[in-house]
Amino acid sequence: MIKADRLRALVVKEFIQVWRDKITLAILIFMPVAQLLIFGFAINMDIKHVTTAIFDQSRSQESREMISGFTASKYFDIVLYAKNTQEVNNAIEKGRAKVGLIFPANYAKELRSGRQAQVQVIIDATDNLSASSAIAAAQTLGILKSQEVTTAKFRQLGFSVPPQAIDMRIRLWYNPDFTTSWYIVPGIMGLLLTLTLITMMAMAIVRESEQGTLEQLLVTPMHAWELLLSKIVPYIVIGYIQVIISIAIGMWVFKMPFLGSMSLFFFLTFFYVVANLSFGIMISTFAQNQMQALQLSIFIILPSVLLSGFVFPLEAMPRGFRYLGECFPITYFIRLSRQIILKGGGMEYVWKDALALCVYIALMFSSSIEMFKKRFVP
Repeated sequence: MIKADRLRALVVKEFIQVWRDKITLAILIFMPVAQLLIFGFAINMDIKHVTTAIFDQSRSQESREMISGFTASKYFDIVLYAKNTQEVNNAIEKGRAKVGLIFPANYAKELRSGRQAQVQVIIDATDNLSASSAIAAAQTLGILKSQEVTTAKFRQLGFSVPPQAIDMRIRLWYNPDFTTSWYIVPGIMGLLLTLTLITMMAMAIVRESEQGTLEQLLVTPMHAWELLLSKIVPYIVIGYIQVIISIAIGMWVFKMPFLGSMSLFFFLTFFYVVANLSFGIMISTFAQNQMQALQLSIFIILPSVLLSGFVFPLEAMPRGFRYLGECFPITYFIRLSRQIILKGGGMEYVWKDALALCVYIALMFSSSIEMFKKRFVP
């Protein structure tokens, strides 16, 4: 009876402690609601609205009907009507388009003559899921359009129509064999840096606050930004060690190509590392203890990873969730790392993502310093 009373008292005490810990209580209640709502709407394996560039040399009714079929399917969103093949290639190289459609000048003539017409389909295969969806949709549309062409009207005219009137010539760029590891390694690097740096930075500052050593440092003639800078430098080194190990494994074990500039990649990685550490500092200003720091880190990390395009392509998400994914630095890092590693792109292709990371650091680090001062500086 006494043991039961003690157990009941401990349970009640724990409930009271959790109830008084407002941050932990809010996380426990809000996390499942937020995560389920976000991912229930955002995660979609049926990938549509793939950005597409078109070069129509035929400029005929037949080619326009084919283009209308692509847009009506909702699997392809036309973002560029190119004037030449090079414009299509540039759009795919820069990541502006994931698919390129090129209609030859004799497209309509071939169909009207009862011969097989060809359409070139260029697909950026750095994103396996988007590429697979684009291939399936393009092939299906080609078959459906072929069935329309091989109608009684053509047969009455006496043409010898081939079994498939339209040949969709699909070309896969950057990852033609669909090697999953090539697609995964850049994302894994971003995931590792997010998991370790945000969590370690947040817990390190909270741990020092719990131990009382942080207050001792604050009484020294040192500015808050100098203190935080001294804290993040060791973690920058740790981040680079993780990246080097990831690149080495990707290249030596999985035979992943590194087509771009390695010095440019490591230079831009610095901004991503600092962005994550700034995020960790911000979390530490809200957390009262290490457990809360860990919970807040997980609460932020999970949506940042799943909405970044690492697992599920951004094209498959509703527009609002795509904008939400742009609020996390991992989105920009994955995009620029795939551009440099798999496509061989230079600064002219990734400068927007690099600029976004710089702006993110400026906002997050300055806000973190102000929040840090309000909580810790007397």
